[in-house]
Amino acid sequence: MLPLLVSVPHAGLRVPAEYEPLCALTPAEIAEDGDGGASEIYDIETEVGAFVTTDIARAIVDMNRPRNDRRPDGVVKTHTCWNVPVWHRPLSAQEADDLLDAYHAPYHERLTELGLSGEWFAGIDCHTMAAAGPPVGPDPGTERPWVCLSNGDGTCPQDWIESLRECFQGQLSGPVTINDPFRGGYITRAHSAEMPWIQIELSRAPFMPNEDKRQVVLAALRRWARYCA
Repeated sequence: MLPLLVSVPHAGLRVPAEYEPLCALTPAEIAEDGDGGASEIYDIETEVGAFVTTDIARAIVDMNRPRNDRRPDGVVKTHTCWNVPVWHRPLSAQEADDLLDAYHAPYHERLTELGLSGEWFAGIDCHTMAAAGPPVGPDPGTERPWVCLSNGDGTCPQDWIESLRECFQGQLSGPVTINDPFRGGYITRAHSAEMPWIQIELSRAPFMPNEDKRQVVLAALRRWARYCA
């Protein structure tokens, strides 16, 4: 059992039933805005000490945004990362707050509870990324690395993230980067006061099947835990 707290915030596809009539997205558009393959690649709950995820779609509530981020691609989105409108009409402030109270707040409360328990030496926030940057993002149209690791706000010791990069790069022929194109999201920044955190992004490019990507993740984390724990 790896002494890690793992977060998988963007694997969900569900729209809460009371919001379904308002949602303008097709199932394909909901999936395209989320982390495709994350539920298979990060199917490691039985391998780690603690595991937190949600079935709510990223397009509806983004757990990796602060509660006050009301941009189009913010915490309760008006448009997906592909610039597709999410709602048939704008949500009221109360409707948005109700979503956050129901799903965003409990997610972060659980991470805080686990992070403060002292049982795990680090948190890992797990994502997949489009093979090339979408219109809303730091790198529109740019081909992305196979793996991006992030600790951009000092969310873990630098030697830890460099050693994790070596653990991934030893198994892959494609590039593994640190803080490029992503520097880490709200989850790693908000919870790094409780324990060290690293964000992992695996490209959705088909350089290997998802099950093989899962094995790469597990092997890298096992080797890295021996170095850091």
